[in-house]
Amino acid sequence: MRKRTLFRLAAGTVAAGAATLAYASLIERNMFTLRRYDVPVLPTDAEPLRVLHLSDLHMMPGQRRKQDWVASLAALDPDLVVVTGDNMAHPESVPGVLRALQPLLDLPGAFVFGSNDYTGPVFKNPFTYFLPDREYTEGVPLPYEELRDILTGAGWADLNNARTTLKAGGREIELAGVDDPHIERDDYDAVAGPVSGDAALSIALSHSPEPVVLDRMAADGFGLLLAGHTHGGQVCVPGYGALVTNCGLPRSMARGLHRWPGSDSWLHVSAGLGTHPTAPIRFAC
Repeated sequence: MRKRTLFRLAAGTVAAGAATLAYASLIERNMFTLRRYDVPVLPTDAEPLRVLHLSDLHMMPGQRRKQDWVASLAALDPDLVVVTGDNMAHPESVPGVLRALQPLLDLPGAFVFGSNDYTGPVFKNPFTYFLPDREYTEGVPLPYEELRDILTGAGWADLNNARTTLKAGGREIELAGVDDPHIERDDYDAVAGPVSGDAALSIALSHSPEPVVLDRMAADGFGLLLAGHTHGGQVCVPGYGALVTNCGLPRSMARGLHRWPGSDSWLHVSAGLGTHPTAPIRFAC
């Protein structure tokens, strides 16, 4: 009787695990979600400004469902589109990224790159994400200059260690950004300095939400900080949340809108739309 009970428990555990994996890889991974937040960074009597924040597409050739979903967001009629990196996951990703973003390219936009815009992902032990000082491994080179030329050719601002102003929603927006801190390409010194105060809104971008960078952005007075990279944890425990953020950000801030500690700035971390190609799952995220 005891052996029979243990066998049934083992069989039930295997079945539950298989069902969870199937859900995470076939359903939730494709359950693309739009989240809306009201961010109090404009005067109370000001007309709202609609900012569409996209991140971590990790586009693979043939992912037409993801491309169609992103393209459909043009119907939201945003005033400004911001993309915070990791657009690609394959050397032939550019056509898919372009197909996704094409309906948005006529709008004012800005972008920074992430590590998976420069080199492709490689297989890794997922438990290494819990190691704070793990070594970064580069994959195959990706056509980031081709993607950059497409985005800047459409008039979008390249904010990889750059600063600019643009007009969106009939107002001047001050923007700054850094290249990906996750692979030490950031150079905030190149863009540092207090916001001018002449713009209606100031926004700062970073692919990886590293606190050392966000602290400086907030100290310079940027009202809204936008980042991605964390995938919201990608695999979360219901009732507990993200297990890891893959950066210095606390787990409690792995996705969503938060007041940045010790400042008047707000941080939005996108949970992203893609997954690592060798771990194409999302759970409770």
